Amino acid sequence: MEVVILAAGNGTRMHSALPKVLHRLGGRPMLLHVLETAACLAPDSIHVVVGVGAEQAVAVVEEACPHLGINWVTQKEQLGTGHAVQQALPCLQQRTSDNKVLILFGDVPLITSATLKQVVDQCTPEQISLLTARASLPQGFGRIIRNSDGDVSAIIEERDANSEQKAINEINSGIMAISALRLQAWLDALGTNNDQGEYYLTDIVAMAHADGVRVRAKMVGEEEVMGVNNKSQLASLERHYQMRTANKLLEQGVTLLDPSRLDVRGEVDCGRDVEIDVNVVLEGRVSFGDGVSVGANCVIKDSKIGPGTKILAGTQIEGAYIGQNISIGPMARIRSGTVLSDRCKIGNFVETKNAVIGEGSKANHLAYIGDAVLGDGCNIGAGVVFCNYDGANKHQTKLGDNVFVGSNSVLIAPVTLEDNAFVAAGSSVSSDVPEGSLAVARVKQRIVPDWKRPKKK
Repeated sequence: MEVVILAAGNGTRMHSALPKVLHRLGGRPMLLHVLETAACLAPDSIHVVVGVGAEQAVAVVEEACPHLGINWVTQKEQLGTGHAVQQALPCLQQRTSDNKVLILFGDVPLITSATLKQVVDQCTPEQISLLTARASLPQGFGRIIRNSDGDVSAIIEERDANSEQKAINEINSGIMAISALRLQAWLDALGTNNDQGEYYLTDIVAMAHADGVRVRAKMVGEEEVMGVNNKSQLASLERHYQMRTANKLLEQGVTLLDPSRLDVRGEVDCGRDVEIDVNVVLEGRVSFGDGVSVGANCVIKDSKIGPGTKILAGTQIEGAYIGQNISIGPMARIRSGTVLSDRCKIGNFVETKNAVIGEGSKANHLAYIGDAVLGDGCNIGAGVVFCNYDGANKHQTKLGDNVFVGSNSVLIAPVTLEDNAFVAAGSSVSSDVPEGSLAVARVKQRIVPDWKRPKKK
């Protein structure tokens, strides 16, 4: 079995310089969704027909899925779906009756592998297998014409349909499976005698019926075969995708306070008793341990969150490893390279980057901790800044265990504060502090009597 994916459409109604199949659904290009679903069927080969923006499509897919070994086919002229399949035909490994060809579309991203398997299994050398749907608004789709036996006898494109045919609400998805040998013969016989002057792939259904070949159709839910031609349709599919994802999480036991207000743009792995509040965005690969709770309006990307951790409202986490029983936020920003050990506390308006923070250490509010290694039991006061950048290079600050840094202090890297060091509030520390020592680095306060406050000119 081989797969041919049609992805050469111009997508003019998207009003975008980006090829249509590269527009994102759930954080990934639509074409990647289709490719990954097709790959689940373990086909002998996958052929993707591209046109406008082919270089972009190839670059994106090859970076994301180099293991698929895709054969790229260029359709230089846009002469219809039948013409697009004709371009891929010479690339088929076997043009025999036993080899099945599954035809998919790069802008139909919600199709499932289970449905496609049924389509392929139903295909034989003497039987074409189609996928159809009952549409609430069939306008714009080809209509399915069935005979008295219930088999499909023809597919009529809307532009060529009469009023009686337009009243039919069973629509063609475009997805079909055909024996390779039969496909070649029918493609060779295609013509352009239609309203658009194109080679319609759907015309082979009537040819098959005339040749005595059965055309069997499987009907599925409309959203599974819905394609994308404009941003409105893309937004509609995004909601379908997100609700499908939310329902999977609910089935796994995750508590979603409002399933319609969760966006997953990647892969999420959840332990038991995970609770997620509203307007949470999860990107890339995210893992939640048992008992994790995520407050409203959080964004979490490519991070692992340990059991029992509480992420409070408005927090952003990216590229971080978070241990167990930690409290983060509200309104904290945990940036890439951060490692938080068990029982840490990162409070409101604290930002970390490339920071390894020891067990039980705290930064309760209004601090920046960058390029730092903190031991266990440290306390970082409000307004503390780890100055890690000298204008050209980054430098590291190291704190031992039980270090106390008073409010509004500045630690100028590279600097080391050994175990049990204490920095007085308002200090600017630029040299190492020995174990158990107090560092006071302030300018002596002066009093200027009878000082005249400046006046606005």
